[in-house]
Amino acid sequence: MIPVTAIDHSLSGLAWRWRGGNMDMGEIADGAAAAGGLGDGGARLTDGLVDQLLLSRGIDRLDLDRHRRPTLRDFLPDPSLFRDMDRAAARLADAVQSGEAIAVYGDYDVDGATSAALMIRLLRLLGRDARPYIPDRLLEGYGPSGEALVRLGAEGARLIVTVDCGAMAHQALGMARDAGVDVIVVDHHKCAAELPPALAMVNPNRLDESDAAAAHGNLAAVGVAFLLAIATVRTLRERGFFASGRAPDLMGLLDLVALGTVADMAQLKGLNRALVAQGLKIMARRENVGLAALIDASRIARAPTASDLGFALGPRINAAGRIGDSSLGVALLTTTDPQEARTIAERLSALNEERRAVEQAVQEAAEAQLPGQGNRAVVVLSGGGWHPGVIGIVAGRIKEKTGKPTLVIAEDADEAGNGKGSGRSISGVDLGAAVIAAREAGLLLAGGGHAMACGLTIAPGKVGELADWLDDRLARDVAGARSAKALLLDLSLTPGGLTPDLVEQLEAAGPYGIGWPGPRVAVGPVRLVKCDLVGADHVRMVAAGNDGRSFKAIAFRAAQSELGQTLLHGSRGRQLWLVGRARIDDWASRPAAELHLEDAAFAD
Repeated sequence: MIPVTAIDHSLSGLAWRWRGGNMDMGEIADGAAAAGGLGDGGARLTDGLVDQLLLSRGIDRLDLDRHRRPTLRDFLPDPSLFRDMDRAAARLADAVQSGEAIAVYGDYDVDGATSAALMIRLLRLLGRDARPYIPDRLLEGYGPSGEALVRLGAEGARLIVTVDCGAMAHQALGMARDAGVDVIVVDHHKCAAELPPALAMVNPNRLDESDAAAAHGNLAAVGVAFLLAIATVRTLRERGFFASGRAPDLMGLLDLVALGTVADMAQLKGLNRALVAQGLKIMARRENVGLAALIDASRIARAPTASDLGFALGPRINAAGRIGDSSLGVALLTTTDPQEARTIAERLSALNEERRAVEQAVQEAAEAQLPGQGNRAVVVLSGGGWHPGVIGIVAGRIKEKTGKPTLVIAEDADEAGNGKGSGRSISGVDLGAAVIAAREAGLLLAGGGHAMACGLTIAPGKVGELADWLDDRLARDVAGARSAKALLLDLSLTPGGLTPDLVEQLEAAGPYGIGWPGPRVAVGPVRLVKCDLVGADHVRMVAAGNDGRSFKAIAFRAAQSELGQTLLHGSRGRQLWLVGRARIDDWASRPAAELHLEDAAFAD
C-alpha cells in the first residue's frame, strides 16, 4: 500500500506533500486515520488541529490567538496610515457638510459595484445622496472616461469619487481637473511612478507608499473604500457633525466588503480575512435587501459562505457588466425596495445564464488555439467576434487547464479595431506589473491590474509582438512557479472520517479563498463502486473504503482530462487515494459530507 505522502506522480501528474512541510499535521492526520477517522469514533478535531491549519498557512505560533477568530479590532489599521487618506476624508466631509452634489464612478465588475454601493450607502447614512455612474463595458471600456467626468461636472457634481479605477487614468483626470471638478481616486490596482492629477489618490499600491501601508496592498478596492468611510466619519466626528446624534455604525457595510473582496480574488490573509469573516456574519442577517434577494435567487438556503460569494453571488453581479446593463449591480446593492430587489436579482440570474452560453462558445474557440502555443510561458489567445465581457472568465479557465498565466484578447472590440484583453495569472507571477511594463514599452494602448488579474487594450496587429515580449519577460518566473508546484495536503483520513462534523470544524480556520486555501483532504484507500458522467463534463463517483464506509465525490469539468478518463475507464478494481475539498451535501433529507475532487492517485 502506497502512503499518501509517498505520491510523486498522481493522475494529474503532481507530487503530493504536506502543506508547508508541516509533518506535525501529517502525524496528527495519520494517527486519526489509523484510529478509524476523524469525527467517527476515532480522534476528534480540536483547537490543536485548527492551529495546525493556521501554522501551515504561515501564521507564527505566537500570533495564533489573533488568527483563530479574526476580528477588525485585531487587524484594522489606522486609515491615516495611507497617503492622501486624510485629504480624501476631509474633502468628503466638506461635501457632506456643505451639501455639495457628489457622483460615484465605479468599475463594472463586482469590486466596482460593491465599492460604489458602499460609498453611496455611507453618504446616505450621513444624510446625503450620491449619483452612481457605471460605464458600459463595450461602449466606454475600463476606467474613468474624461468625457464622462466632465459631463458629470457639467450636470452639477463638484466632487467625483472613482472606485476600483483611476490609478492609471492620467488623461481623464486631467480633463476633470481642467473642468474644475475635484476627483478622489479609491483604487487598488498597480500604479505607475507618475500619478494622475487627482485631488487625492488613495491606493495601497502607490509606489510611494510606506512599507506599513504597502503591506495592505492585497486589499480589494471595496476594502480601501471601507477605510475611507472610517476616516470620513472620524473627520466629521472631530468637527462636531454628530453632536446632536450618534455616528453611523459602519459595520453594517461589511457584507459589501466581503462580497467585493472574495469576488475580486483578493488574498484572504490578515485584514482581508477579518473583513470577510465579519462581513459574512453581517450578510447572514439579511439587512441589505438587495443582497438578500440575490441570495434567494441563487437558491442558497443557509448562511452564505466565502465560496458562495465567489461562485454564486459574484458571477450574477458580474453578468450585468459583462453582457447586460452594467448599472444593475449597484442598483441592486443600494435599493431599499424588496420588490425592486427581487426583480433585479431575477434579471441578474437570467443574464448569468446567458453569460454561460456566450462563455462556452468563446472558450471552445480559444482552446482550439492551444496546440499552437508550443512551450510558451504565457498563453496568449485572440480571436474576432469574441465577446469582451467573458474573456476574463475564459482566461481563468484556460489558466487552470494549462497551469500558465493566460491572456485572452477579443479582436476588433471597438470602432477603431483595437483588441480588448483580460488575463489571469498563477501564484508567483505578477501579470499586472508585466502588463503595465508592456504599456510603458509602447506595446499596449492601455493596461493595468494586479498580480493575479489584468486588463488591456491593444492595437491591431500587435498581439504576436506582445506574446513574444511577455514570454521573454516572464519565462523565468513561470518556470520557477511551475517547478515548485505540488498538491499540498492538510489532512488524511479513512472514509468514515468524512462527516458533516469534520466539515464544520474545518471551517473554524476559515474563511478560505485566494491566498488562504481551504483544507485539502486525502481520503483512502478506496475503491470506486460507481463512476459516471453528470452534466456536460463532470465526473461523479461513489467510493468505498476498507472501513466499510462510503461517500460521494465529484470532479468538476474533469471528464476530458487524464484524471477524469482514468477514473471513468482505468480504475476498476484498483485502490485509490482521493484528494479534494470536504463539503456538505445538503440536497438529501439528511446532510452528508462529500468530496469535491481535485486529484487522485493509485494506492496499490
